Amino acid sequence: MIVLRRPPDAPHLHLHSTTASITEDVTPVYETKMDLLGKEVQDLHKRHLRVESLLALSDKLQAEFTERLQSGSQCMLPSHNYTLPNGKEHGTYLALEVGGSTLRVALVDLNGRMSTRPLRIRRIVASNIDNRVRDLGGLAFFDWIAVKIREMLLGDREACDRTLSNEPLPMGIAWAFPIDQTSIRSGNIIGMGKGFNCSTYKGSDLGDLITGACQRLNLNIRLDAIVNDSSAAVLSRAYVDPSTRLAVILGTGLNAAVHLPVSCLDESKFGSRQFPSTVKTTHVLVNTELSMFGKDAFPTTPWDEHLNAHHILPDYQPLEYLLSGKYMGEIVRLVLVEATETCGLFNGKLPSDLSIPFSLETRILATIEADFIPHLTPARFLREEWTLPAPPTPAEMHFIRQVVLAVSRRSQGYFTAAIHALFYLLHDVDDSLLRNGLDHISIGCDGSVINKYPGYMEQCQLLLDEMVRTDGIGQKRVVLESAGESAVLGAGVAVAMANAVE
Repeated sequence: MIVLRRPPDAPHLHLHSTTASITEDVTPVYETKMDLLGKEVQDLHKRHLRVESLLALSDKLQAEFTERLQSGSQCMLPSHNYTLPNGKEHGTYLALEVGGSTLRVALVDLNGRMSTRPLRIRRIVASNIDNRVRDLGGLAFFDWIAVKIREMLLGDREACDRTLSNEPLPMGIAWAFPIDQTSIRSGNIIGMGKGFNCSTYKGSDLGDLITGACQRLNLNIRLDAIVNDSSAAVLSRAYVDPSTRLAVILGTGLNAAVHLPVSCLDESKFGSRQFPSTVKTTHVLVNTELSMFGKDAFPTTPWDEHLNAHHILPDYQPLEYLLSGKYMGEIVRLVLVEATETCGLFNGKLPSDLSIPFSLETRILATIEADFIPHLTPARFLREEWTLPAPPTPAEMHFIRQVVLAVSRRSQGYFTAAIHALFYLLHDVDDSLLRNGLDHISIGCDGSVINKYPGYMEQCQLLLDEMVRTDGIGQKRVVLESAGESAVLGAGVAVAMANAVE
C-alpha cells in the first residue's frame, strides 16, 4: 500500500456538517513516498550533468590520463600497432571477438578503402557467454572457444578446405579485457572482471592459451594478431575513414583506444620490447582501459555505493560501474528494490525476477525509455517480463520510467565527459592533428548501448558539441560514428597489418 506523506504545514480540510462542502479554496497536493524517492533519484543522477559540471569532470579525467601515461601497469597500455591502416590492405582472415557477453567468430574480407565494400564479413557465428561459460576455469574456457571456431569454419567450404591444407588460416583476436601485450601475437592476461573465473589463467599468455586450444582440435590456424576490442574499433574505422584517431566501446562494458605519440608515454610503459625496424615508430595505439578510471572524479549515489560494496571486484572498474550496460540495469533494479520495500511499489512485493542481482537487462530499460512495444502497452510488457499479478499502475509506470531516464541520462553525461577528456588529451599531445587538413576528427563507436539504446549516441553528440563549443578547443568538430562489428573487422585489419610489417 502506498503511504501518503502529508506536509506538517498543510491546511486541514473542513467539512460543514450541513452542506458537506469543502471550505478551502485550494486542495492541498500530497506527495507519495514514491514521488519523493523519484525526485531524489533524479536529483542525485542529474545534478552534475550541466555542461560546466561535465567539463569539470573531464578536467579530472584528463589529469588521471596524464598520470597513468607515465606509470601503472593496468591502464594506458601501448599496443603493438604503431601505424593506422592505409586502406590498401587486402585478404581473407579468421577473426574472433571475445567480449563480456558474446563470442563472435567470423571470416573477414578486406577489399581496400576505395572499394564499394571496403570491409565485409563473409560469415559470422555468435555464441552467448553466459554464467556457465564464465565459470569455466583452467583451459576449459579456451577449449570452448576452439570448439566454436571449428563450428564456424565447418559452415564455409573454402575456409574449411584451407584448414586441411599445408597453409594455415591467419587469425586475429579482439580481446575485451585487460592484457599486458608482449608482441602482436602474445600478451599476458591481467584480469577479466564481469564475473569471469579467470584466477587459474591470470598472468598466462593469451596467444599460448588460444593456440594450444586450437591445436588440441587439430585446427590449422596461425594466430597473427591480438588486439583489444577498442583498438580493433580504431583499426576498423580508420580502414574506411582516415580521420579516425580514437574509438570507444560501450555495451556490457566500457573501454576506449587512442592513437598517441610514443613520446607522451613513459619509457617504462614499453618495457624491453623491440620496435619494428621496417617502419618509423612515431605513434602507438594505446588501450586506455577507460573503465578503470574515475574513482575519485565522478560523483556517486547510495545505489552506486551499494553496487560497488557488494561487487566481486569493488573499485576495479569504477567508471564502468556508473554507466555501462551491465550496471545501468543493476542501478535501476536497486532503486526498484528500495521503492518496493519503502514506498509500496508493486504493492510491497518484489517480483522474483527482480530479486536476483544483475537480472534487469538493458534491453528492458531501452524498451521502457522508448515507450513503444508492438501490440503491448508498456505496463503489460513489464507484467509479462516480471511475471506480475497485474500490470503496474500509471503512477508506478511513471516512477519506473523516471528512474530509467535518470540512470540513462547520467550514463550519457558521464560517457560524454570521458569522450571529451580523451579528445582533449589527443588534441593536447598530438600537434599533427592541426596539420592533417581534415575539418573533423571521427570517433568510432561500437557496443550495444552506444549504437542501439534509444537516442543514446544522438544525445551524446549534442552534449559533446556543446562541451567542445564551450571549451573552445581547436577548430575541428568531433564526430561520433557508428562502427558496427568493429571488433571482428578490426581483428581482420590487424592481421593484415601484421603481415604487411613482416
